[in-house]
Amino acid sequence: MPRFQKVYLEITNACNLRCPFCPPTKRPPAFLTREQFLRALDQLAPYTEYLYFHVKGEPLLHPLLPEFLALAGERGFQVTLTTNGVLLPERGGNLLAAPALRQVNLSLHSYQPRAHGGMGEFVAAATAFARRAAEGGKHAVFRLWTLDSRREADGTCRALLDLLAGEFPGAGDLAARSKERSLTLGEHIFLSFEEEFAWPGLSAPVIPGPGTCYGARRMLGVLCDGTVVPCCLDGEGECPLGNLFAEDLRDILARPPLEEMAQGFRERRITQELCRRCGYRTRFRK
Repeated sequence: MPRFQKVYLEITNACNLRCPFCPPTKRPPAFLTREQFLRALDQLAPYTEYLYFHVKGEPLLHPLLPEFLALAGERGFQVTLTTNGVLLPERGGNLLAAPALRQVNLSLHSYQPRAHGGMGEFVAAATAFARRAAEGGKHAVFRLWTLDSRREADGTCRALLDLLAGEFPGAGDLAARSKERSLTLGEHIFLSFEEEFAWPGLSAPVIPGPGTCYGARRMLGVLCDGTVVPCCLDGEGECPLGNLFAEDLRDILARPPLEEMAQGFRERRITQELCRRCGYRTRFRK
């Protein structure tokens, strides 16, 4: 079996939005070159079958996205990407035509009138894309990941859910079902709910207590400068394990920090400073 269930490969950290729940990266904007992407594929192939084109940034901004999807497919990878949907009218056809693309996550919580246009038009266009993707056997997941601590949606999110419910009347009152984790809206079409989380950082306060996580065990991340990180939440590379463009992943994985981190998570011990400041690990307490 491959070592990791999935690897987050950030093809760009540039984004066309500034969402309040996602702090802008301090790293300079960058896009993977074709050569870097091919090296990443070669390095990752022995360790996973599933790539996620995301850590920070909007993957639909990358001019080589269609080629990247084709290259990943040629090497046997299945790809998931997360998009804010702004560029779907221009790039959606590229996604639908890519056999390697397994799933598209559509971030409803990214909605901004200046970028997306009218809310009704945005939801209708996203739904139309989701249905076309589903017809092609791909999964489409609407995400609403900005629920409050009571797992309830605010005014804007509730309005989005009401519009989405109009597109899928069989799903009932979606806002009233926000305490569920995932709903099936149609064949291959889903809605995912999560509470808003704070991105971890070394300047954040320590969160006491033990915990566990999938990082370094089931998942790994590669930032667009080649930095290998333990999970998809290390958006600034503050827990670097090595660099994929300067050394072999095999050597990175063989060094003590990653295995110490993974073993610590198995025993509910936190070994890394960034992880001590990450609130996401508290979601696994139960």
